[in-house]
Amino acid sequence: MRSGFLRYAAFFIIMFIFLSSCSLHTLRTGEYDVPLPEQYSSDLRTSGAAASAGKWWEHFNDGKLNGLIEESLKHNPDIQQAFGRFQQAEAAFRSVSSAEGVQIGISGKAGRVRQPGMFGAVTSDSYSLSAAAGYELDVWKKLSSRTEAARLDALASENDLMALYMSLSATVADLYYLSVEQQEQVRLADRIITSFSDTLERVERRYREGVVPVIDVYQSRQNLSSAEAQRTIYRSNLSATLNALSILLGRFPGSNIMPEGAALPSVPSFHAGIPSDLLDRRPDIQAALNRLKASDERVGAAIAERLPSFNLTGTYGGSSDRLKTVLSSPNILWNLLIEIAQPVFDSGRRKAEAERSEAVFRERLAAYHKTILQAFREVEDALTGGREAGERVALLGKRSLAAAAEHRLSLENYMHGISDYLPVLTAQQRYYETERLLLEAKRALISAKISLARSLGGEWMAEEFNSRATAVHGEKEEMK
Repeated sequence: MRSGFLRYAAFFIIMFIFLSSCSLHTLRTGEYDVPLPEQYSSDLRTSGAAASAGKWWEHFNDGKLNGLIEESLKHNPDIQQAFGRFQQAEAAFRSVSSAEGVQIGISGKAGRVRQPGMFGAVTSDSYSLSAAAGYELDVWKKLSSRTEAARLDALASENDLMALYMSLSATVADLYYLSVEQQEQVRLADRIITSFSDTLERVERRYREGVVPVIDVYQSRQNLSSAEAQRTIYRSNLSATLNALSILLGRFPGSNIMPEGAALPSVPSFHAGIPSDLLDRRPDIQAALNRLKASDERVGAAIAERLPSFNLTGTYGGSSDRLKTVLSSPNILWNLLIEIAQPVFDSGRRKAEAERSEAVFRERLAAYHKTILQAFREVEDALTGGREAGERVALLGKRSLAAAAEHRLSLENYMHGISDYLPVLTAQQRYYETERLLLEAKRALISAKISLARSLGGEWMAEEFNSRATAVHGEKEEMK
């Protein structure tokens, strides 16, 4: 009888070894590929630092910006939430992968019974202790497919966190330079108010002397009031920008963030590289790819779910009226079973699940392709925006020189009685409007460079992630 059992066991072991290499689903890696252009249509092949090389914002040579971004990467609430989601996905992976191992459980009982007997009531003790083990043979790669899918989900969650690092650094830099521009706009408004106040004094003096009509006084006062009203708008916008920046840093609004006298810097030059590099440098593309692979693995698991499952189970234990002899008494029990289970009728549930998994794969495939297209659009937009913003800065710079000369000459002519006040009014408005537009254009150029750096991705996010993961692991060890 024992030899018969061994023959059956050997048969099933051989069958497992033969079938364990079988997989009813082949991963469709060929469908992941997307034909890419050889170069960006808007790339001017400009020289400069690669935006993906290290921490791109350090090329601005702004210590305050460096400090703000480093602070945001450590304390931003969205980063903390994303890391929590990654930890959940990692724990889910460990939970799913445990199904591939042996499951062991131990149970014990102890009791005292009093019952009637032939010579009176009898009191007896009873003890039992047993262990049970189970193991599912992964014949059709069902368990390994689920484990791999969970691993890819965790990796995608890690990619999401790195994509958030990428986006956060760009948002902080963009808000920082927006606040710098707004500070400069406030200072420009102060200069305009000072200039208009001086002009108003001159016009009022000439009016009292009877040289100019009263309408010149009214127009000059309107100019001054308009400049003062414009300054309040810039102050309000600056406050809102600094509050938004505070939230990104994990601070309460109203924190003292910006240094006095900050100015827009010279703009570093980044080159875009080749399009094929984008697939490796963009963590959002990697996240979409990993989720696509995970859905492909789950299609295989859903197909395998419709096939027979093979399980090995075994128990070992004993019982006795004495605790110390519970595993050495004659009442030792053990068994070893090989169980085969085949679903026969489930009203189409498993078939529907396989079809749903296939539909999820198709959805994720389309999402992956869309993510790539969106990434290329962002690079093209940033390249075009940077080129156009650079040209606008150059043109407005020329216009500013001409407007300044016009303003000076018109004011001199008016004070010498050569012309009336209208040319002065027009020249003043044109000059200061040009200065305001020039500040906006310079900041737009910086914003385009930041957008280019963000859209190109990079490798620095992995270093930030590893640093945070190491710190969290150290905290867990200390708690133990």
